Amino acid sequence: MSIRKIVPTALVAFVSAFAAVGVYNQLGWNKQEISITDGATNARAVNYISKSDAQPVDFRYGASMATPSVVHIKSTILPKKASMQGGRQNDPFRDLFGDDFGYFFHGPSPYGNQPQVGTGSGVIVSQDGYIVTNNHVVQDADEIQVVLNNNKSYKAKVIGKDKDTDIALIKVEAEGLPSINFANSDSALVGEWVLAVGNPFNLASTVTAGIISAKGRNINMLNGDAANTNNTSIESFIQTDAAVNPGNSGGALVDINGNLIGINTAIASPTGSYAGYSFAVPSNIVKKVIFDLQKFGVTQRGFLGVSIRTMDDATAKEVGFDKPYGVYVDNVNAGSSASDGGLKNKDVITKINGFPVNSSPELQEQVAQHRPGDKIQVEYIRNGKTETTTVTLKNKYNTTSSVDTSKDILDVLGIKAENLTANERRSLGVEGGVKITELTNGKLAEFTDIKKGFIVTQIDDQPVQDVDDFVNTLKNKSGKVMVEGLYPNKPMSYLYAFRM
Repeated sequence: MSIRKIVPTALVAFVSAFAAVGVYNQLGWNKQEISITDGATNARAVNYISKSDAQPVDFRYGASMATPSVVHIKSTILPKKASMQGGRQNDPFRDLFGDDFGYFFHGPSPYGNQPQVGTGSGVIVSQDGYIVTNNHVVQDADEIQVVLNNNKSYKAKVIGKDKDTDIALIKVEAEGLPSINFANSDSALVGEWVLAVGNPFNLASTVTAGIISAKGRNINMLNGDAANTNNTSIESFIQTDAAVNPGNSGGALVDINGNLIGINTAIASPTGSYAGYSFAVPSNIVKKVIFDLQKFGVTQRGFLGVSIRTMDDATAKEVGFDKPYGVYVDNVNAGSSASDGGLKNKDVITKINGFPVNSSPELQEQVAQHRPGDKIQVEYIRNGKTETTTVTLKNKYNTTSSVDTSKDILDVLGIKAENLTANERRSLGVEGGVKITELTNGKLAEFTDIKKGFIVTQIDDQPVQDVDDFVNTLKNKSGKVMVEGLYPNKPMSYLYAFRM
């Protein structure tokens, strides 16, 4: 090749190389060279990372925003209840599955007639003293103490509890508290940095970092509780590898801006301490539950009224899909919200209010954010055709009205009750009481041999005056409950124990 031909070629090559270097520098790429020596073998890897990602993630702002809103909770079970429970903190999930999964509520297990003191965490959600935590942190407590980040201490009372989500709302009498901001947990993404803030091992205000490892995770924790016979639990946990340990229960899972995306609830561990993964209730569910507990005293759950399952490859082929997606409808209950909306067996639900659902937990999570009477858009596929319907959600009693706290408790017990008349109180020699007028399927029939006509005069040694008193006493009870009373024309007193 002649010099005349070589020069233009070389010039073009030089200009191209110069331009490439300029573009490379403009785009902001840095070269990072890593040499690895293994015996006689030299392996060299060259990685290129963008300048925008070169700086380490800074967690300081998120930690400073979230930490003041996270509190330390001390729950005390007095000796009477402690002895009734065999001298240890009640943990039905660990009873069923050992230590492979479990709550991370930190508490000693004293034996004998001594108070039990357990510790957990909570998150301030309003400046006037409302605090969210886990139900299992406060469910059996006779006394609750809350210690703020500034070490100020308050006594707290339970506003309401929801076993289906393991969320509880408590309150202290204070003003001007540092409340946390809520994030939209639906927008949180796998791989996103998160911080866990809590009080592990009584180490106050501890912050750890990790990423979201998975969403919509069902670990059969709440449904595994044998006492939850209605199987209405919601498990659509955010899974993270941020380190959490005993004492973190009820603490905050936040994004790097310090906004709440979940309440830390459980860990997967063979030892009971951190072993790689933890699980948090999504903030969208938390926000809805605590609003219900504050306003109604009980969670207002909307139900579709369907039996569903996550699609697998075999089911996808059965319905003519190339790959599994959506949620398969096994059965539509007669008279349910889904039935009224035109859904049928073998439909495949793909979206709720435009949000894609590809597993049963994801569908449950979306529906659980709504109340009876709410209308939701359900997109589904039937015979290869995409359809959309509007469904009006119903409650567990198959109506669209809000669930009344008193009705809820009496239905759970399986009874109808009425106040004693003045003549009955006088003839029985009692100041008050509640007569059981009907006995159907429920906890009393299931766990006791109580009979119709029984008159309840005390609950856990607390006098019961009337039906309102009966309901108000029971609505904050969980674990074992002892009722005492009598039958007309029988001189002796009777005791019955059951579990709420």
